[in-house]
Amino acid sequence: MSVVPLGAGRHPTCSVHLRLWVQQGIQIRCEVSAVRKKAVVQRLEFPAGRRVLAISDIHGNLEFLKGVLAKAAFTPDDILILVGDLVEKGPDSLSTLRYIMELSQSHTVYAVCGNCDDLIVDFADLDTGYDRPFFRHYLSVWRERSLLLQMAAEAELQVTGPEDLAALRDTIRTRFVPELDFLRAMPTVLISDHFLFVHGGVPREERLEELDAWSCMKNDNFRAQGRSFYRWVVVGHWPVTLYDPHIPSARPIIDWESHIISIDGGCVLKLDGQLNALIIPDGNHREFSYVAYDGLPSAVALDRQMASSDSINVRWGEHAVTVLKRGEEISACRHLASGRELNILTSYLYEKDGKTVCEDSTDYRIPVEAGDKLHVVRRTSAGALVKKDGVTGWYFGRLKEL
Repeated sequence: MSVVPLGAGRHPTCSVHLRLWVQQGIQIRCEVSAVRKKAVVQRLEFPAGRRVLAISDIHGNLEFLKGVLAKAAFTPDDILILVGDLVEKGPDSLSTLRYIMELSQSHTVYAVCGNCDDLIVDFADLDTGYDRPFFRHYLSVWRERSLLLQMAAEAELQVTGPEDLAALRDTIRTRFVPELDFLRAMPTVLISDHFLFVHGGVPREERLEELDAWSCMKNDNFRAQGRSFYRWVVVGHWPVTLYDPHIPSARPIIDWESHIISIDGGCVLKLDGQLNALIIPDGNHREFSYVAYDGLPSAVALDRQMASSDSINVRWGEHAVTVLKRGEEISACRHLASGRELNILTSYLYEKDGKTVCEDSTDYRIPVEAGDKLHVVRRTSAGALVKKDGVTGWYFGRLKEL
């Protein structure tokens, strides 16, 4: 296995072509493929007695990163592992990246490269000849939520069309050298005796340096591939709520049979998303807990409510609906994939490619005891969409604001 010391650069890329595609809903992804880059593997040794925190998919949300680190009581005695997608799609990618860079000077911080991080480096390093589709399908959609355009704004460079991307590329190469160097230095995989950290997933634990780097970063629906491991494989990339067709949950999934831990809480990409911090009390032991931050207002439940026995989690990818009756707050809809009828927040409905689709929605009634602390996602005159311990559902009792 090739081992990359801290701060080492990435393998150079050969001839590259850019492939773009638009996914259903609001998410758009950009894949940079090549005569492929191989995975860069870095070996870790966890000193006994030091707590390890793993966080993935920050997506440029500095408030959430600071919030979850505070909840975890993060100190210089801890080890922080960032499992990819530090930037892109959130409000503060540039500030988030610089905060992480500064944090790494005073704390023990390791970061692996996610597909969104890789996008930035490849844009800066490669003259792909695909600036026009890249602007149309990516930058014109994410706009100020892209690190690239946040860099342009700081440099007072206007980017209004694909003809401006050559100047943007030159500006990033010359004015943002420390940021680019930090992103370039991130390995694809971090591995220790008991743990393996990778953004998307891996097919095996051996000969990792032979793997295609992009496939390790963008490995959709990893838990559904039927793989199992000796080490604990900690991944992000795929929001955990996508795995449950019935109940929306943003809590980390710890699979004791496969040894896969999925921790992407849907920060930024989900309206009820959260940033999870997996806590490993000692990097050489297999005990786990977590804390999460979602930035939502809190309230106390005044009434008891039983859980519904049957529910649906309408998730990205299968979120096309027919509106049966549109209301000001709530609309009666039929979910096309399942045929199930449910009420969906009207503000969650939008048109995409000639179809009506929705943000992640559910008809789950969450179990509540009087006195429970809830996080409020949306209030309506009929009830409230709330979260309890990372699970989203409807509550129809009274709430007292904190």
